[in-house]
Amino acid sequence: MEILSDISLTLEQGDAISIVGPSGTGKSTLLYILGALEPPTSGTVTLDGRNPFTLADKDLSAFRNKEVGFVFQDHCLLPQCTVLENVLIPAMVASPDDAVNSRARQLLEQVGLSERLDHRPGELSGGEKQRVAIARALIREPKLLLCDEPTGNLDRHTASQVADLLLEVNHASKTILVVVTHSSELASRFPRSFELNEGRLHVIA
Repeated sequence: MEILSDISLTLEQGDAISIVGPSGTGKSTLLYILGALEPPTSGTVTLDGRNPFTLADKDLSAFRNKEVGFVFQDHCLLPQCTVLENVLIPAMVASPDDAVNSRARQLLEQVGLSERLDHRPGELSGGEKQRVAIARALIREPKLLLCDEPTGNLDRHTASQVADLLLEVNHASKTILVVVTHSSELASRFPRSFELNEGRLHVIA
């Protein structure tokens, strides 16, 4: 069964786009391909001039860990770890030093959680958990930030705050931001919007 068809997408540093579409049309599949989690059956994916799917498994994992940040609908925080420890998890493979610890603290301050460093996920609201997930996704300064329904479990006000934060991060860091969402309200916040329908990507704004 063909999920995606004839998709051509070029993104530059600092771009921010949203992708909407009905359930089951391949939005998450497209995100996983862009994030080097799932190889395409045909075609080519390149990030900063490199095709990650030509790399050996170990090198692919390292590439994904350094170059791509992920934020999912479910924040996927480790309940036994503190807020600060959760943010540091992607950097553990590189043995985090004082500079990385400092960056984690700066990111948590940026997302408004500087007073929650030692709290655990069970002590946070849904919006706070998602802000931790955003900080964690940025800890290794990725070139690409991919968000799969990042506001799907949040109320309207909190969703708007998370959208504000994502766009602020994109503006400040020039990280390429791609957000997949069912929310037309969230999608409309982005400079460029696409619809994925019947496996094809169409520009809507």
